[in-house]
Amino acid sequence: MPAPSPGLHRALLGLWAALSLGLLGFSAIAQEPFWADLQPRVALVERGGSLWLNCSTNCPRPERGGLETSLRRNGTQRGLRWLARQLVDIREPETQPVCFFRCARRTLQARGLIRTFQRPDRVELVPLPAWQPVGENFTLSCRVPGAGPRGSLTLTLLRGAQELIRRSFFGEPPRARGAVLTATVLARREDHGANFSCRAELDLRPHGLGLFENSSAPRELRTFALPPDSPRLAAPRLLEVDSERPVSCAMDGLFPASEAGVYLALGDQRLSPDITLEGDAFMATATTTASAEQEGARQLVCNVTLGGESRESRENVTVYSFPEPLLTLSEPNAPEGKTVTVTCTAGPRALVTLDGIPAAVPGQPAQLQLNATENDDRRGFFCDATLEVDGETLSKNESAELRVLYAPRLDDSDCPRSWTWPEGPEQTLRCEARGNPEPSVHCARPDGGSVLALGLLGPVTRALAGTYRCTATNAQGEAVKDVTLTVEYAPALDSVGCPERITWLEGTEASLSCVAHGVPPPNVSCMRSGEAGIIIEGLLHVAREHAGTYRCEATNARGSAAKNVAVTVESPPEMDDSTCPSHQTWLEGAEAAALACSARGRPSPQVRCSREGAPRPQRLRVSREDAGSYRCLATNPHGTDARIVTVGVEYRPVVAELAASPPGGVRPGGNFTLTCRAEAWPPAQISWRAPPGALNIGLSSNNSTLSVAGAMGSHGGEYECAATNAHGRHTRRITVRVTGPWLWVAVGGAAGGAALLAAGAGLAFYVQSTACKKGEYNVQEAESSGEAVCLNGAGGGASAGTGAEGGTEAAGTAEAPAGGEVFAIQLTSA
Repeated sequence: MPAPSPGLHRALLGLWAALSLGLLGFSAIAQEPFWADLQPRVALVERGGSLWLNCSTNCPRPERGGLETSLRRNGTQRGLRWLARQLVDIREPETQPVCFFRCARRTLQARGLIRTFQRPDRVELVPLPAWQPVGENFTLSCRVPGAGPRGSLTLTLLRGAQELIRRSFFGEPPRARGAVLTATVLARREDHGANFSCRAELDLRPHGLGLFENSSAPRELRTFALPPDSPRLAAPRLLEVDSERPVSCAMDGLFPASEAGVYLALGDQRLSPDITLEGDAFMATATTTASAEQEGARQLVCNVTLGGESRESRENVTVYSFPEPLLTLSEPNAPEGKTVTVTCTAGPRALVTLDGIPAAVPGQPAQLQLNATENDDRRGFFCDATLEVDGETLSKNESAELRVLYAPRLDDSDCPRSWTWPEGPEQTLRCEARGNPEPSVHCARPDGGSVLALGLLGPVTRALAGTYRCTATNAQGEAVKDVTLTVEYAPALDSVGCPERITWLEGTEASLSCVAHGVPPPNVSCMRSGEAGIIIEGLLHVAREHAGTYRCEATNARGSAAKNVAVTVESPPEMDDSTCPSHQTWLEGAEAAALACSARGRPSPQVRCSREGAPRPQRLRVSREDAGSYRCLATNPHGTDARIVTVGVEYRPVVAELAASPPGGVRPGGNFTLTCRAEAWPPAQISWRAPPGALNIGLSSNNSTLSVAGAMGSHGGEYECAATNAHGRHTRRITVRVTGPWLWVAVGGAAGGAALLAAGAGLAFYVQSTACKKGEYNVQEAESSGEAVCLNGAGGGASAGTGAEGGTEAAGTAEAPAGGEVFAIQLTSA
């Protein structure tokens, strides 16, 4: 190829210089050199997995580039300044891929690190021994092949959920894989049946991955303890043919006792024992029966097996034959007076003894004879046989009973003549007779009444009390006996013997007696409630204070009973001023009512009152005609009482009459009198009201008459009479006129009149200003005296009451309503 011309060469050099300057300028601006980058720079991939690596550069136009690695590739993607490649089936523990680019005659490189990890998929615990003795060490070994990196691996040996040992392999080389953990463990009782396992943990969380865990299959450990001592074997030294005897085999300190195997046999005969466990001990019990073919010396074997080891015990047993002795009676049921022969026999090698008398030689019978009497009934005979076996003397016996037939006997010990039973509890009544055959006993009242249920459990009632004839009968005859049954029971107080309520009559003699039922006869005492210790006995003179509640108590050996008795004391009627006042007052016009009369007595007396003489008419309101004498009669079943009651009827005042004398008009200087009569009870008080300015007025002692001497014009006007008592007030008015020639009065008595007027004015002012301001006053008559009386008021107001009557009393006078207050002054002489 021809070389470029010098001009072209310079041109290229200039272009390169320009590009270099441009690149240098660009680099200066970016302040960054060219580089190659590999992503991810560090990667952790599961063994056998795949990974994409991205190789890139900032070189604007790299000449070439690539990715160097020993791993398998699956695909590549390229760009101007990058390269992406997928790596598959990554198995190497650690590789370092290199990313490179050629840029501006330089090689840019970026080195990465790829590590693989393997999960602990296989966690293996080495098998445990089939049985492990308690107190000895055994080895736990755990393998986790291939898992890694080992520096991130932790192994833990566990007993159940309890950690025994935990080991972390931190710091191991990154390429290290797999791990083994071994521990020596002391076997304990509580480890029996425990599950041991191994747990592996691969912690890749610091690398952005998770925690991977796995555990081995659990392996069960079986521990055991078998003491060196032989089992304890309990067996009879001698075993009779066809007899059952218990044997037992026991051992302590076994663990676990439930896992132990027991073999128990008598010679070639294997037994089936019942196993009883209690803690670390076991007891095997069985029943063995020897046959005639086994007679002689035999061995009893007990073998205990646990954890592949065994312990054994043996005992010698002698099997023998010894039949039961035979005891016979020539007459088992002999009539009284019969001769009976008793014989005792046994086997050919046995020595027999009958009631303590031995036979002459072994194998021979023993015998005795007797004449049967009543005392021989139920007599027992004893036959004893002995046999010597293997240096030991064995004994067997047989017994028999003789029955002697005789007529019944009723003894007091078996059938007492008198029985005493408490009422209530169930008892078995017995009347037994001796005799053979056994007599039947029947007890009934002689009159053919009730029968005693002998031998049966039943309640005892008082109805059973009485005398019974008991008859005992059997085939040999009969016996008869009279018995008396007494039933005791606690006292009872019923309403017949001790009534709940008793009535006594005041003034009579009475006693508080209560009769109680009971056996034995009860004692009865009564005392008043609230008076402890005071017992009421004998006759009482009944008074009202004897009424009340008494408590009566009956007592005997079987108990007591108590009852409250209410005693009522009745009395005849009685009336006095406190219950029926002899003087009573009614008010006229009030609603008619009965007399206030009652009486003491029990039962409460009925009181009826009637008027003496003519009967009292029925009225709705009280009238004056109701006044008078009444006879009240109180009655109850025990008598009567009478009382005279005087009834007074009070009524409100009424001014019955108001009259003037003279009836016509009054001439000046003349005299006149006003008379006021009132009807009232209690008697009314009379008061007057005179016209204003009326002077020289006199009143009678009871104020019923008002008189004026020397009438003047000021005496003319309206006069009011008022009658007052505790039940009210009534008024009537009358008008007085003073008429006629006044000249002689004015001329003849000017001087005197002036003086009188002055005195009257002064008196009126005094009365009006002092006493007249305080209400009404009664003025006693001051006839022919110089005492001045003021009867006028301020005038004008309405009075407290107005008479019902009106009209003119006489010529020159008339009643009229009065107004104003009424003032009166009563002057009394010594």
